[in-house]
Amino acid sequence: MIKVLSVASECVPLVKTGGLADVVGALPRALSEQGIDMRVMLPAYPDLVKKIGKVTEIAAEKDLYGGSARVMKGAVDGVTVLLLDAPHLFDRKGGIYGNPSDYPDNPERFAAFSFAAAQIGMHGGRDGWVPDVLHAHDWQAALAPAFVRWAENTRLKTVLTVHNIAFQGIAPSSRMGAMRLPGWAYNTNGYEYWGNINVLKAGLLAADKLSTVSPSYASELMRGEFGMGLDGVMRARAADMLGILNGVDTDVWNPADDAAIIAYSAKSVAAKAKNRAALIAEFELDDVPGPLAIVVSRLTGQKGIDLIADVAPEFVTDGGGLVILGTGEPYFEERILGLTQSLPGRVAVRIGYDEGMSHRLFAGGDAVLVPSRFEPCGLTQMYGLRYGTIPVVAATGGLNDTVIDANPAAVLADSATGFTFHPTDALALRQALRRMCALYADQKAWRAMQQRAMKSDVSWSASSKAYASLYAGLIG
Repeated sequence: MIKVLSVASECVPLVKTGGLADVVGALPRALSEQGIDMRVMLPAYPDLVKKIGKVTEIAAEKDLYGGSARVMKGAVDGVTVLLLDAPHLFDRKGGIYGNPSDYPDNPERFAAFSFAAAQIGMHGGRDGWVPDVLHAHDWQAALAPAFVRWAENTRLKTVLTVHNIAFQGIAPSSRMGAMRLPGWAYNTNGYEYWGNINVLKAGLLAADKLSTVSPSYASELMRGEFGMGLDGVMRARAADMLGILNGVDTDVWNPADDAAIIAYSAKSVAAKAKNRAALIAEFELDDVPGPLAIVVSRLTGQKGIDLIADVAPEFVTDGGGLVILGTGEPYFEERILGLTQSLPGRVAVRIGYDEGMSHRLFAGGDAVLVPSRFEPCGLTQMYGLRYGTIPVVAATGGLNDTVIDANPAAVLADSATGFTFHPTDALALRQALRRMCALYADQKAWRAMQQRAMKSDVSWSASSKAYASLYAGLIG
């Protein structure tokens, strides 16, 4: 059995700020079916040890970047979890990365986390479990492969997955000592980046293999418009990079036994009407003669929220309705809230996040809008497919890999599952919504598309096999 230490800053059901947590939480269970023994290592944020309950200490360090620390082992939902209990670094009120802005010592906090993970990876703990592969996720864990490489440890193999290259862990070079980074590696072939430290770059160059969360995103990262300054590094490591699509937890997102929704039918989508009516009543909307679109998203520029605001008036004129759930940057929150004033009765907004409400939105919506300017993989469109809520997505990253556009050829071939558009601007989104409204008017064709969408395989089945193959190849 291959043993893998998955190292990340968040993981459901313990701590979550975004899709990274969903992926990290789902992987161990999916990989167990492939004969992979995966454990997840996280920082011990406030109350995490209490959430797990029974824990045992498997490692300790008297001075981990300025204070004592220990690694505690426990389990949640059948997954073994290792918590780095370092109160001086992670026992803080507010968000796990800072509140409202990043903690100023985040570079040191996650360098310490990566160092501790590398030690467990190379030497194991007192319980005798020693991994064959260390799998790090995003910049918060990216120094773990680097610490392994710098220790010249050739036994432990490493993988780094890029979930979103926009976040790179950049810090002034003056922090080198505090982060315990070797001076000899501060160069263009190491972690130096325009006179600064780039943590993600260090991991990208050090890991034995790289992965991203969709084949399209893997290709996009090699281009200047998507690589965020690291496209040259990605091109240099192209031979060692794989694009493996994320999946969704099909137990959590299962309309057949979802307690949050009104009705479900496996043989047809007739139950959608009941959920739709309940959603309209919950948000006190007027009658919506056309498609009821939903948005469940962070309200940011990356997610194309401004494009939704631009096209909403014409979409409503065409008969559509819109329900938005999310939180984000004040500018985009204000723009979206303004729609409820200019388009009363046809647009509803809830600022914040509610898991049960999100399930009701997917069950009752006719379509889900995901006009992201870039999207490494995306899970929202997959939830839509699962619930027969037709995705309207920008043709980028994983959105492009998971949705089959309803172009004439795909419609004739009975293969379309949604609508894609390019370029990512208001005009292209408006045209996609017009196409959607036209197909919605043909209810027979619309129902056929919903049924095809619900048959899409959005599970971890294929992707878990790809990861298992990756690990097996690494250890020979």
